[in-house]
Amino acid sequence: MSTHGSTDPRFAERYRALASRDSRFDGQFIAGVHSTGIYCRPSCAAMTPHAKNVSFFRTAAAAHEAGLRACKRCQPDAVPGSPDWNLSDDLASRAMRLITDGVIERDGVQGLAARLGYTSRHLTRVLTSELGAGPLSLARAHRAQSARHLLASTNLSVADVAFAAGFSSIRQFNDTIQAVYESTPSALRALARRGQGSQGGRLTLGSDPGSDPGSDPGFDPRFAAGSTSITLRLPARAPFDGAGLMRFFADHAVAGLEVGDDHSFSRRLRLPTGVADVDMTLDGDAVLCRARLNDVSDVTALVSRVRRLCDLDADSVAIDTALATDPKLRPLVSGLPGLRLPGVVDADEALFRTLVGQQISVAAARTVLGNITRQLGSDGLFPTALRLAENGREVLRGPASRVATIVGAAEAIASGELVLDLGMPSDELVAKLVAMPGIGPWTAGYVAMRVLGNPDIMLSSDLVMQQSAANLGMPSTMRALDAYSARWAPWRTYAGLHLWRARPPVLSKRTGPGAPPQTPTIKG
Repeated sequence: MSTHGSTDPRFAERYRALASRDSRFDGQFIAGVHSTGIYCRPSCAAMTPHAKNVSFFRTAAAAHEAGLRACKRCQPDAVPGSPDWNLSDDLASRAMRLITDGVIERDGVQGLAARLGYTSRHLTRVLTSELGAGPLSLARAHRAQSARHLLASTNLSVADVAFAAGFSSIRQFNDTIQAVYESTPSALRALARRGQGSQGGRLTLGSDPGSDPGSDPGFDPRFAAGSTSITLRLPARAPFDGAGLMRFFADHAVAGLEVGDDHSFSRRLRLPTGVADVDMTLDGDAVLCRARLNDVSDVTALVSRVRRLCDLDADSVAIDTALATDPKLRPLVSGLPGLRLPGVVDADEALFRTLVGQQISVAAARTVLGNITRQLGSDGLFPTALRLAENGREVLRGPASRVATIVGAAEAIASGELVLDLGMPSDELVAKLVAMPGIGPWTAGYVAMRVLGNPDIMLSSDLVMQQSAANLGMPSTMRALDAYSARWAPWRTYAGLHLWRARPPVLSKRTGPGAPPQTPTIKG
């Protein structure tokens, strides 16, 4: 779907952004210039084209369908992704979440449609109407963007880049790069690297299979044995509270599963072809991701999941601007710009961790989860739902009702009765969870928030949020806070994160000079 014409209010707003070269809109829409046959990011330094020659598109695929090619000067896909896919819960947005995770490459259009609960024909019709291109074109555009990023930021061979980006053959890869960029892969690699200095990027190199990774002075020996080791710099949309994000992961890290501190976080991930060791480190307004992969074809899924885990595509300027209109919330927002929603890498694991953590402290939950991982997990991974269903009662401790809830959820997932999927609407996910014995609205909302990245969930029954709201002079009962939070839509999730972070520090039991306060962490 495109906008064109000076009478369209969206066109006028976007044209102003293009004329002012406003980088805040990079990745949120694309400017197609029909007189030159190219499409650009809004901040492109080229002369602003006449409005009559411009159309705006939501996706690169739509620009390709209109016969346009990517600008070699501004490299419009070398930016954070669109925040729209989390902001909206419509079919097009849910489809894009799955497309960027590589579902079409693995399961085809029919597999994508099945996960979304529609026919392929209906899905194609909706995507073409809403985004200007069908699922195959959207997947093709995403493969091209992934390939450009890998060519620019790794030393992977051209053949490995092709398969890492999701192409099924070298010929298909070469044809797509030529069609989208009017270039060869080698020429595109050279062009992209030349342009990184002006874009504020930094080249980060992955080691080719068979090369000597130890020659990299920053190399971690832990990543030497894998079939593919790769390092990628994943940019965030500024401002970016990366330190707060890493602190959350560190505070909730489970022994035997994760390790983290104020600047880094490491764990193993299940990816489509196997398990990956992943280490994430802050690098300015970006996350430096070093991974050891079972297969190079897992790169697309890895990038998608790390970006979601770290909420790198969130539009922090829009979020902070909207929340700061509330004078009671404004001091929190101005004091902590760019707050991010910590995501998850495994939906099933997220549910079990949330269920274990109910009604107990973060420290106690970490202990319980560490025991579960040690006794039922394998290969440094959290146990599967099947393993918990079969052996959970032997390991889980605590109230019988909580054990029954966890095991019941595990049995439902293992049998296929309960499916937690990135392509689900938030309301559907919440309804399915609440229908399970022992799972209430708070737990269901929290899981939907973390798993789907939903930006507009308000957990008004949360006692910590109510306490913070009272301290700030806001209504603090569940109903009153829920009504008051309507002014924060569609960013209520981020408002809730601010309220969690604003909880007064709990004084240490140790007294006297030098006794450290115990800084609160986000609940969950």
